[in-house]
Amino acid sequence: MTFAEELKRIRQRSFLSQEAFAKEINVSFSTVNRWESGKTKPNLIAMKNIKEFCENKGFEYSNLEELWLSFGEDTKE
Repeated sequence: MTFAEELKRIRQRSFLSQEAFAKEINVSFSTVNRWESGKTKPNLIAMKNIKEFCENKGFEYSNLEELWLSFGEDTKE
């Protein structure tokens, strides 16, 4: 599973649209869209907000964090 897929799974399990999830973690809708499409990854501040969201909703965060840390490693030469 990729970071994008895991983030989308967490959002969908919360029954939130990308726009509603973006409001929850204080980013724009387009930012969440780029994350879920795998174009970019969250910065550290956004990851702290996502971690807080996961903790408040009772979702496991460690797998998402591991995927975030390894984001893009498979494309390096």
